[in-house]
Amino acid sequence: MIQTFWRGCVPYASCYQEMQNFTDQRNENTVDELWMCEHPRVFTQGLAGKPDHLLAPGDIDVIQTNRGGQVTFHGPGQVVAYPLLDLRRAGYFVKEYVYRLEESVIKTLLYFGITGHRVARAPGIYVRLDDAYGHALLNQRPVQQTLRDTKTPDFTGLGKIAALGIKVTRHCTYHGLSLNVAMDLSPFERINPCGYVSLPSVDLSTIGVSVGWQEAAEVLNSKLITYLAT
Repeated sequence: MIQTFWRGCVPYASCYQEMQNFTDQRNENTVDELWMCEHPRVFTQGLAGKPDHLLAPGDIDVIQTNRGGQVTFHGPGQVVAYPLLDLRRAGYFVKEYVYRLEESVIKTLLYFGITGHRVARAPGIYVRLDDAYGHALLNQRPVQQTLRDTKTPDFTGLGKIAALGIKVTRHCTYHGLSLNVAMDLSPFERINPCGYVSLPSVDLSTIGVSVGWQEAAEVLNSKLITYLAT
């Protein structure tokens, strides 16, 4: 069972601390939780974050975190979901957990008529900038790779609409994902999103979907509950 908590707009730093406290204090009987929220404007750096990807943070705070990945932006109009799960109890490993998170976003976008895509070697979900509603497969989609295949991800013609950044400790997850709904996207221009130079960031509103934060959050919440279940 996963219990949803609607947190509203909460400062990132306090939410981050609460996630750590919850995870540190939980035991094998603790019920899994899913926190749905949004944050005031903030840049967050992952463990792999490089200072040179912060181009011009200006008046927006930068918070160092222990999640995976590099720098991203959170702000009003973006749905943020934090699954606090015991993966050992759920019965699947981290790679499948990431797949399930991404699939939840893909199915959320499909609910609104949008086709979401995975890109090889680049966690998150992307949409075609010239045809967000088209169903053609991407050449850049993940396929079976050899261990020596370390090519840079190809974002040609794509915009990023959802970012992932997770932490797993003692088989338990925190941090999570963000889905851009209707927000001020300009702060993404102050960074290299997720460490990629000139990667466009988009939201549902810029690709023609007029939907409120609450509706988008409720759909994403429903998909997460479904796809994170055992």
